[in-house]
Amino acid sequence: MVDSRRAAMRGATRPAGAGPRTPALVAGIRAALTVLSLALAAALGMLAAGSLHMARRVVTPARRVPDTRILALDTAAQTITLERTADTELPGRYGLFTTGTSQYVKLGSVLSEDATTVKRKLLTHIGSDARLAPEAAFSGWYYERPEELHLDLTPELIGSTVGPCPAWLFPAGDGETWVIQVHGRGTSRAECLRAVPVFHSLGLTSLVVSYRNDGEAPRSRTGTYTLGATEWRDVDAAVGFARRRGARRVVVMGWSMGGAIALQLALNSAHADVIGGLVLESPVIDWRVVLDYQARLQRVPNAVSGLAIGALQSEWAAPLTRSGGAIRFDELDVVARAAELRHPILILHSDDDGFVPSDASHDLVQARPDLVQMQVFDVARHTKLWNYDQARWSQAIGSWLTEQRLAAAET
Repeated sequence: MVDSRRAAMRGATRPAGAGPRTPALVAGIRAALTVLSLALAAALGMLAAGSLHMARRVVTPARRVPDTRILALDTAAQTITLERTADTELPGRYGLFTTGTSQYVKLGSVLSEDATTVKRKLLTHIGSDARLAPEAAFSGWYYERPEELHLDLTPELIGSTVGPCPAWLFPAGDGETWVIQVHGRGTSRAECLRAVPVFHSLGLTSLVVSYRNDGEAPRSRTGTYTLGATEWRDVDAAVGFARRRGARRVVVMGWSMGGAIALQLALNSAHADVIGGLVLESPVIDWRVVLDYQARLQRVPNAVSGLAIGALQSEWAAPLTRSGGAIRFDELDVVARAAELRHPILILHSDDDGFVPSDASHDLVQARPDLVQMQVFDVARHTKLWNYDQARWSQAIGSWLTEQRLAAAET
């Protein structure tokens, strides 16, 4: 009787008309769960792969890639027509990396433009037999070699912990005040040549340096950037070099990532007592701001960029990101560390930078108005302020150096 009642109760809990669960139903449920698990694992795998790819790109020295096309070349009129971009339409003087019979040409003013093309004056003579590939890279360098400045210079080697780092030395004035220039990510010393004549006219000796993994200086063990966290040590060695050569005051100028390096130098250097000030051109002041901006620009999901930054900050992920160790983004955030700054700073930044947003530069001015001044440009784009408005750019630097009593001569 008991068994029959239990059986009746079990039957009462089953919906009317429902038959016993079949092996096919159970197998179907298991298959669906397996598919869902595999799909979730695949999605997580893709998210992880995308994050690692982004993290590696951040720390891997970049190669120059084409960003415009040569559409026409008129050797009789010495003009060149380029695909129109936010950079190629800029007024001013620039450079163009090319392949073919010329590797680099200088560009002058815009002669004409329409919705898709820009015609510019050539400032480098191109012969009638020239052959240039369509793919080209627009540049703010302008000067490609130090000899183009027609100033006295000597090649030097700066001893650092990774080995001898090549540098160019342009002596000027009495040799007591030096400027050490630090180039940006994915570029080389030539990026800094535009500024040498400005400092030279003010009587300041210029030392244009290289640093680990930039393609000229020695390679570190991993061959990757640390975004300023270790590169500043090579520039610190350059400050020591300057002191041994008679420098009593040193101004450090950083371009883009070179700005991040210069700021880390100011915060950490044993030679901080001789640093008279910093000049920062389109600087990286907080890497997280830059990486978030770049992720949005490239339509990278927030989850991917967030995981990439997290991986770069983690020791356990260093073998996967190839960073050589955790990168402490909190230590590279100079807005957060603004109270630690001790040197006057001049920032030159365009609100239309297009690569390193100017937000953190504005934030640093607000955080330390007693030390930080900023010249705000627009339209000029990333590290192209000299090219866009050379007179204003030069005047801003000259006036600031004079105000800080760092100029040895008047412009």
